[in-house]
Amino acid sequence: MRIPFLPLLLLAACATAGGPAADHPAPSQVYDDLFAAVALSGVMEPKDWADATPLRDPDAIVEDWEDEGAPTDTATLRVFVAANFAPPAAVAAPPTLPPDRTLAQHVDLLWPILTRPGTGGTQGSLLPLPNPYLVPGGRFREAYYWDAYFTLLGLDDRALREGMVANFEAELAQYGRIPNGNRTYYLGRSQPPVLYLMVALLNEADPAAAWAAHLEALRAEHAFWMAGADDLDEGEARARAVRLGDGSLLSRYWDDRAAPRDESYLYDVETASRSGRAPEAVYRDLRAGAESGWDFSSRWLDEPADLSTIQTTNIVPADLNALLYGLEQAIAAGCARAGEAGCASAYASAAEARSAAMRRHLWSSDGGYFADYDLRTGAVRDRPTAAMLYPLFTGLATQAEADRTARSVRRHLLAPGGVLPTPVETGEQWDAPNGWAPHQWIAAAGLSAYGHDTLAEEIEAGWARTVARGFCESGRLVEKYDLETARDGGGGEYPTQDGFGWTNGVTIRMIEDEPALAPLGEVRILRDPAACAAAVRL
Repeated sequence: MRIPFLPLLLLAACATAGGPAADHPAPSQVYDDLFAAVALSGVMEPKDWADATPLRDPDAIVEDWEDEGAPTDTATLRVFVAANFAPPAAVAAPPTLPPDRTLAQHVDLLWPILTRPGTGGTQGSLLPLPNPYLVPGGRFREAYYWDAYFTLLGLDDRALREGMVANFEAELAQYGRIPNGNRTYYLGRSQPPVLYLMVALLNEADPAAAWAAHLEALRAEHAFWMAGADDLDEGEARARAVRLGDGSLLSRYWDDRAAPRDESYLYDVETASRSGRAPEAVYRDLRAGAESGWDFSSRWLDEPADLSTIQTTNIVPADLNALLYGLEQAIAAGCARAGEAGCASAYASAAEARSAAMRRHLWSSDGGYFADYDLRTGAVRDRPTAAMLYPLFTGLATQAEADRTARSVRRHLLAPGGVLPTPVETGEQWDAPNGWAPHQWIAAAGLSAYGHDTLAEEIEAGWARTVARGFCESGRLVEKYDLETARDGGGGEYPTQDGFGWTNGVTIRMIEDEPALAPLGEVRILRDPAACAAAVRL
């Protein structure tokens, strides 16, 4: 008999104390009412405010503001903030980039521009990292977890690769997790678990050897995602671990805090105010959506065009569980290589159990793809999304499942420029018509692994042409693209950003790996739409 999921048994629902954030408070915790007043006033762009550096002791700043009567009017706050905080430095591409550069040369020139030195101490909300690291670009001034894997795919600098992996492992050792990014306000959450994939890049010829050398970190990553799982009864969830009514153990996205995100404070307050739900529940779901990397998408919403209906913590995601399956398999392979037979057996068994649970609960037999599972209804959310491709990428899918998934991709997600996150147009940035570099890599690699080479090549070519055309017309590579028009993508909480780490990494790797795409690396800046359309024809 199915035991229904019981919302009252969400034991971690109020667990906001403790953890790494207790020792490294976010600006909203340090400045409290002052932070909220500035964030709600619109005096500064939200992330700029979260990234601002105090010019003197934070306690003294708060005390002075309170002594002035805790003013909240915009004019007074603007003067007070200017006197007490330094805004983050603007990051602009140098004007010396050669105007006749090719796309491949452009990416090579960008790597040093996107590289930041290691730092030894906390600076405002910025957390230290021991080694140099790449940032995505634009407003994203810090090292982001899942971005890094896709960025490193195209990076030939072995020392920088190794240093970035060491940075993430240092965070894991210090904070018990790899945070969303190296900011204090990101410590409540992580991002999709791709450390094992980055470690594999250190020895692509023999990934098991790399995993064996990094077992301590990989096991710590797994422990973070599965914390509390052993104590769960059927129908319970604690933090990221979920035990379903039949005893199956799976995972979800989460955040340790239930408050507006520092970097999007005003947006979150406004979203919660429209929801008709307890604000804390909405804040948690928004934060969990940010942990997913898909911030935001109709995938997490009850009403596809209404962000206030977000339900991330009530959803068991197909992509997260496929990645954790991959992590479990990687640990098993690393343990086997290291001669730890018991460890290898335990993690292989965990992977097999997760695979079986996904097949029981996350496979849509009607749709022909893996989908997310709704904890409230005890049923699969039968919506096609790019998450269906992750079980192929990590090797979880059977051949029959992969074959049906390939047909579903072509039916629901394929666009001229690659794979869509979802087929739904909502104005959210992780919905149609946008496309993102991570999904193109996951799709092409996953489909190729199961013999669907034609579809994989179609996706790669569509994406690479889209990026090359955008570069030809604008001289930029951006974070997301409209896959129907080959223009910059839109939607979301902020303008489309230039840079851009994962676009650079995935696109260059595709061009280098596929001889048919090599001419796109030689595309130059023409700033003529018709000429650019001709230049990217293969």
